Amino acid sequence: MQLRKNVLLVTCFLCCFFNSLYAQPARVREDFDKNWTFHLGDIAGAKSTSFDDASWRKLNLPHDWSIELPFDSTSPTGTGGGALRGGLGWYRKTFTLPASDKGKNIFIDFDGVYCNSEVFINGHSFGVRPNGYISFRYDLTPYLKYGSEKNVIAVKVDNSRQPNSRWYSGSGIYRNVWLVKTGSTYVDNWGTYVKTPSVSAASAKVNITTTLCGTGDYCDVTTTILNAAGAPVATQTQKNLHVGALQTASQAFTIRSPVLWSIENPYLYKAVTRIVSKGKTTDEYSTVFGIRSYQFDVDKGFFLNGKQVKIVGVCNHHDLGCLGTAINTRALERQLQIMKGMGVNGIRTSHNPPAPELLDLCDKMGFIVMNETFDMWKRSKNKYDYSNDFDEWYQKDLKDQVLRDRNHPSVFIWSVGNEIPEQWAKDGDTSGGAYLRTMQNIVRSLDDRPTVTANNEVGASNQLLQTGINELVGYNYHHQHWPADSVQKKWGRKPFIVTESVSALQTRGHYDMPSDSMRIWPQRWDLPVANANADLTCSAYENCFTPWGSSHLATLKTFLKHESISGMFVWTGFDYIGEPTPYPWPARSSYFGIVDLAGFPKDVYYLYQSLFTSKNVLHLFPHWNWQPGQTIDMWAYYNNADEVELFINGKSQGVKKKAADDLHVMWRVKYEAGRVEAVSRKAGKVVATRLIRTAGAPARIILEADRRTIQANGKDLSFITIKVVDKDGNLVPDAANKIQFTVNGAGFIAGVDNGDPTSLESFKASERKAFNGLCLAVVQSNGKPGSIKLQAKSAGLSGASIDIISK
Repeated sequence: MQLRKNVLLVTCFLCCFFNSLYAQPARVREDFDKNWTFHLGDIAGAKSTSFDDASWRKLNLPHDWSIELPFDSTSPTGTGGGALRGGLGWYRKTFTLPASDKGKNIFIDFDGVYCNSEVFINGHSFGVRPNGYISFRYDLTPYLKYGSEKNVIAVKVDNSRQPNSRWYSGSGIYRNVWLVKTGSTYVDNWGTYVKTPSVSAASAKVNITTTLCGTGDYCDVTTTILNAAGAPVATQTQKNLHVGALQTASQAFTIRSPVLWSIENPYLYKAVTRIVSKGKTTDEYSTVFGIRSYQFDVDKGFFLNGKQVKIVGVCNHHDLGCLGTAINTRALERQLQIMKGMGVNGIRTSHNPPAPELLDLCDKMGFIVMNETFDMWKRSKNKYDYSNDFDEWYQKDLKDQVLRDRNHPSVFIWSVGNEIPEQWAKDGDTSGGAYLRTMQNIVRSLDDRPTVTANNEVGASNQLLQTGINELVGYNYHHQHWPADSVQKKWGRKPFIVTESVSALQTRGHYDMPSDSMRIWPQRWDLPVANANADLTCSAYENCFTPWGSSHLATLKTFLKHESISGMFVWTGFDYIGEPTPYPWPARSSYFGIVDLAGFPKDVYYLYQSLFTSKNVLHLFPHWNWQPGQTIDMWAYYNNADEVELFINGKSQGVKKKAADDLHVMWRVKYEAGRVEAVSRKAGKVVATRLIRTAGAPARIILEADRRTIQANGKDLSFITIKVVDKDGNLVPDAANKIQFTVNGAGFIAGVDNGDPTSLESFKASERKAFNGLCLAVVQSNGKPGSIKLQAKSAGLSGASIDIISK
């Protein structure tokens, strides 16, 4: 008898084990990035299943073909588009589906394709989606084959009509692609909406609306809320719901003692919604969300969970420097880590819907996001831009963006337009107000976060601000008009935010003296630069900016002075490809960034760090390699101290203190080779020291990796900084040695850069000149575990190598 019981128990265990081992989840979301073929140029018949693509290039997505092309002074994109050509390309992928997938709903999700994409499945076209930044889905189910029969996805991407962008757009399927499989009754795409109408330290109300799709079955909808540790904190079931083409389930929860999402502690919950029909789970859908309260106040600015917070934000374009626009989560994370390190807590997605991965990271890392949709409406900024498709597509694109992004706790503001030409009535056309009303109604029907337009016209003639439609007033630049009495005198008592500011111009490591001699370049936005630097540089002191902008120092003084300014977004956090104001070719990337294109901070980075972080900051610049007797302005950004004293070769140059609203100190000194040192003190005690030595001739290479261990997933990256130093290890501030790279093992070079806006070297080469002593190599996993060795050498220098572990 006991033996029979034991056998029965073992049999039951084995049955349960194998059932769980081989049972498929109710929803499968498969990474669909691998094993595509690609052809640059149009080709007849490429949409057909019988087309032979054996000779095409094999690659994995995401992919930006423009970044692989040479810089070209004749490119129709112009230098505004990075002087990199667009064109037309085809992608194809052949795949099979098991017979067990029959009866399921199968979709393909594209996170972003630039641009004018047309998708074919087994020869069937889903039509063209013009917007290059929007995410979209197609239902493949009616056209699929199963078992041994092959399916062919073909994607035509047409970025040939140029110019169509004011910055570098990239070309191709540059974001991730997913294959999604569900049962017969399922949660619609972006089908959940989480609201937290009542939040306190004691409890929070959480309302979840779920949109379901089906074929007339009855189902039970069970939603369980999990905390960050994965433990359930609330659950609710709605029974016997009849699901036709579309049906909505509404559930309300109370979370006791919630952990609130904040910048310092971005705590995340997860709602898991399970659909059961006829005793079978047909779908399981997860929604990550945060619990927080916020308010924009007319007089006091922004409050998060009842605490006053100044939004210190940056604007960023979507390219990732030498990687182009091909999305990479680690590259995005690195950018955000660098921004966090300087005290930034806000990101503006200039000027388009971002990659989903960016918002996921902002949720996890604690950033306040202004999520932007359009750079233009019906009136164009470039001949072939989105204005040509606006009337047909803007409502659909805006709706899709809000549906996709509205559950992200990092998203606080919807911006529906940047510097829209419809601000001005032109030839009697006042259509801007009507467009804005339609967009406001779309957003309001889907979400309750405030909306804004980013206005560079702040006068009474602004057609958009006149309507009073948006909940927030947004200004680009015009810092002299930021005080509350100026804004509210014109537009009524509405909260105010600076949607874009500064536009200072800086080349990392270059200094024009005297530092208090201002260079407004160009003198007018539509004119070439007069008296420009022959080497197309801009000074990294705070003395070079555009006529519509201002220096960081001047902007920050106004920003810090007025409590009513809820926040501002600086143009820009990072340099970006394209828009090389103020210079023509061969300049091909921007000078606006606080951090250069390679990710190396410019000096002004430490100004923000001194103001908006608690770490002890003492940043002394410039370098100490000049001509004997030359007059040099030495600057210091510092905090947590009363004063700074400067020494040259041990001799004091005097003590300086910030007075009134000063944000830095300066000494005007005579150069003599040796060492210059700064010492900051508080109440007589040393807080920090900074020493710079005169560097000798370039002698050797130093390699520094941001991460020595990466994931062997084929996507993870290690960013390796290359420094050219003298025999004593001092960075050589003007070193321009050409560095050659070789990689062995389980990785490859994904890109190289040096932060020089005028370099015409390929981002995809295996060599790079140092720029002002630095360059960068990005090493990517090839998908296999093992060691990766990067070696760097240069004529006349001692080489170096570094090992990265991929596992």
